[in-house]
Amino acid sequence: MGVEFHITRAEFWADNEDSQISSEEWLNVVNTDPEFSIYEPSGEFFALWSGESAYPESWLEWCNGNISTKWPDTALYLKMLEVAKLLNAKVMDDDGTEYSSPGEWVFTPKS
Repeated sequence: MGVEFHITRAEFWADNEDSQISSEEWLNVVNTDPEFSIYEPSGEFFALWSGESAYPESWLEWCNGNISTKWPDTALYLKMLEVAKLLNAKVMDDDGTEYSSPGEWVFTPKS
């Protein structure tokens, strides 16, 4: 079991038929941000983030109109807030809880 976070435009991330982020929008973010790079072995929309993360590999992946990751550390969460702002979207967990400011999610994984 884990925590999954989503960048979404929907009221609830799983019900996003009318408010999807397109794959082209996601790839535009990846291609214009030097901290992102597509990692093709994991898929054409799977991006590694090179920012200051507690994880050796932090990632975000576009799928079905949302951009998601599992167990983001605080640094990746902050990057998700930036990406959400660029895409006129929001950050939400699996339960539908919205996160909109830096202090709302603080997580440092154990080594």
